[in-house]
Amino acid sequence: MEFDESQFDPGHITETELSKEIRRDFLDYSMSVIVARALPDVRDGLKPVQRRILYSMNEMNNGPDKPYKKCARIVGDTMGKYHPHGDSSIYGALVYMAQPWNMRQVLVDGHGNFGSMDGDGAAAMRYTEARMSKIAVEMLRDLEKNTVDMQDNYDGEEKEPTVLPSRFPNILVNGSSGIAVGMATNIAPHNLGEVIDGILAVMNNPEITVMDLMNYIKGPDFPTGAYILGRNGIRNAFETGRGTVIMRAKTKIEEMPNGKKRIVVYEIPYMVNKAAMVERIASLVKEKQIEGITDLRDESNMDGIRVVIELRKDVQPDVLLNQLYRLSPLQSNFAVNNVVLIHGAPKQAGIIEILKEYIMFQEEVITRRTQFDLDKASARAHILEGLRIAVDNLDAIIHTIRDSKDANEAMPRLMNGFGLDEIQAKAILDMQFRRLTGLEREKIENEYQELLIKIADYQDILAHHERIEKILKDELTEIKGKYADPRRSEIINAPTDMEDEDLIPVEDVIITISENGYIKRQTRDTYKVQNRGGKGIKGMGLNEDDLIDQFVGMSTHDNILFFTSKGRVYRLKGYNIPEYSRTSKGIPVINLLQLEKDEKVRALVPYSNDAEAKYLFFVTKLGLVKRVPIEEFFSINKNGKIAITLKEDDELAFVKGTAGNADILIAGTNGKAIRFREDEVRPSGRTAMGVRGFNVDGGSVIGMATSEEGKKILTVSEHGYGKMSDLGEYRLTGRGAKGVKTMNITEKTGNLVCMKAVNGNEDCMIMTDDGIIIRISLAPLSTTGRNAQGVRFIKVADGSRVSTVAIVEPETEEPETEESGPEASGKPEPENSEKTE
Repeated sequence: MEFDESQFDPGHITETELSKEIRRDFLDYSMSVIVARALPDVRDGLKPVQRRILYSMNEMNNGPDKPYKKCARIVGDTMGKYHPHGDSSIYGALVYMAQPWNMRQVLVDGHGNFGSMDGDGAAAMRYTEARMSKIAVEMLRDLEKNTVDMQDNYDGEEKEPTVLPSRFPNILVNGSSGIAVGMATNIAPHNLGEVIDGILAVMNNPEITVMDLMNYIKGPDFPTGAYILGRNGIRNAFETGRGTVIMRAKTKIEEMPNGKKRIVVYEIPYMVNKAAMVERIASLVKEKQIEGITDLRDESNMDGIRVVIELRKDVQPDVLLNQLYRLSPLQSNFAVNNVVLIHGAPKQAGIIEILKEYIMFQEEVITRRTQFDLDKASARAHILEGLRIAVDNLDAIIHTIRDSKDANEAMPRLMNGFGLDEIQAKAILDMQFRRLTGLEREKIENEYQELLIKIADYQDILAHHERIEKILKDELTEIKGKYADPRRSEIINAPTDMEDEDLIPVEDVIITISENGYIKRQTRDTYKVQNRGGKGIKGMGLNEDDLIDQFVGMSTHDNILFFTSKGRVYRLKGYNIPEYSRTSKGIPVINLLQLEKDEKVRALVPYSNDAEAKYLFFVTKLGLVKRVPIEEFFSINKNGKIAITLKEDDELAFVKGTAGNADILIAGTNGKAIRFREDEVRPSGRTAMGVRGFNVDGGSVIGMATSEEGKKILTVSEHGYGKMSDLGEYRLTGRGAKGVKTMNITEKTGNLVCMKAVNGNEDCMIMTDDGIIIRISLAPLSTTGRNAQGVRFIKVADGSRVSTVAIVEPETEEPETEESGPEASGKPEPENSEKTE
């Protein structure tokens, strides 16, 4: 179409800047969204759509004592009269007010499918029914008594309230959430009884502080219960209107018949979608961010929430639960942002300001209601005054009426003749003959006198503010008695972000590892003390081709370094090693460490942060030694690091922590041992190879000790013979020598398998390669020369040999004699005293 310049009138054009026009229009739109859609009024805590739904239901007489009505009818009535913005938004608001997991006190009593905590939507409104809940009636109570202002609806044909009387503090009891333009609100729900107590406290002491108010209103009280962690976030929210409340699911740990444990979640944080929460946990397991969950299912039903998380037997439930708190919605934050409409303008308000605004509003409601009742009573009394005049002048009144042609003539004659006004005269003309009886005349007088008392009372209320306050307190106390229920959310002082280690008890444990790489953790009291020579008890369920390699004592909170046959080092905490029973095989160490196919753990070194050790001293099978500062091993990752560079035919044998000035003792299978000063080996880097420390003379290194560990040297042979000698019997030599005899090695004793430094009052745990363990006390053992053969510590079956010896703290209880052998008396056998020059 061509432009016709003749039709163009330049006088109808106004020049303006586009930016100003857009700014003005957007501001109008923003204020419309803020005031008329998204933010609640501080007085009744409702958004316009919610207010209109409740008012529409009230107008339909859809109360709690009436039958349910179809939601489609309620929505249609609301949309047609008050809220012309689409049925979906109205129905959504109606459904929300009927969901007990969203509303602390539901305002709509729903009948039918109104959705679920899993995020399921409600059924279509043609299928569901609703009516007002009992407490919703309190929102509209006294509405007919001119307690609030009314306004025209959108088309001017109906009237609607600008706010509901809200006889209970809905703004805090049910909270609210909404997103406007440029601002949002997120008000937490609270306990009705606590909020009313808080209102009474503010009325009694307008200068009350937030800390004092928290004695009455403890904090938010969410419909879904759960825990609230700490009070700092609550205090900030109460003081400023902004704060973060940390919510945590309520759980319990149950033991299953098979010995495994499960975590049962029975209350979840507010506004958390349960199905999404379960899905998130499942994805954490799938992505291996959390390990140890064997089954996950939702067993929730009409009786309540029940999400079951079954655990692997070796998993610490508290630790895994702590990981779930960190990584899943089991712990969530509620960001309080109390933005409300105060006098029609949005404002962020603290709780005391909200309570004071509500109190002022309720005082206004009571004042307007009282004025309404006064006006009504005064009008009725005025009529009764006319009726009293008529009764007192009955004959004259009747004569005047009979002499009048019609009512229009009678009315002025009555007014002039008896001092009545138009209202009174009309009432006399409308009066029925039965009111002229004696009984009816008495009723008029009684009603008149009662009204005079009420009028005086109403006038007194309006004249004395303290009476309005007393009425408000009494009515709130009445509502509290009718509707208040116990708090659901429990406030606890648990730390918001705990490390896994904080949940693990500090206890002494023994870490054992087998030759085939099975590792486990046990408490030290698993093994009771037996007398020397006992047969021992079964200590580890092993396969026929497996044998116990080594074990160490430590605390669950200590670190443990794993040194492997290839000279690599890995690090774990003691509690990271799963706990198993005494007869269990344990878990393959490759499940804990990223070992290569042919890589085996050769040394376990526990250390704590407060340990005195400054260096780690390394000894290889071929007698090479190295000293490395311990801080070189503080940052070991899951993939491990190189601990020592080895020759092709060599392996790492021992690693021990030292303070830097110890004497080092190294022993070999041939019964020889060497002692030299630690400082003869200068510190080197983590990847260095080392220097010669002991000439093994064709054998291999089987033991290493330091002078810091004890003043006696314990040696044990493969056939179960052992002895203690004084450290002083081992003279100092230079490193690299062949050493001196440390035990008389014979065919009966077998080769040397262990050499350790002790103090002589410890317990000794000895294990054989067929899985037998014995624990004996070293205290009754006498000290012999370093070249003695020793006494029998444990009976070793034919074909078996001692595999590992460990020193642990002594037991305090009496030694057991059960399963002890003939040597349980502790007396050495005759051949044990033999010596060899």
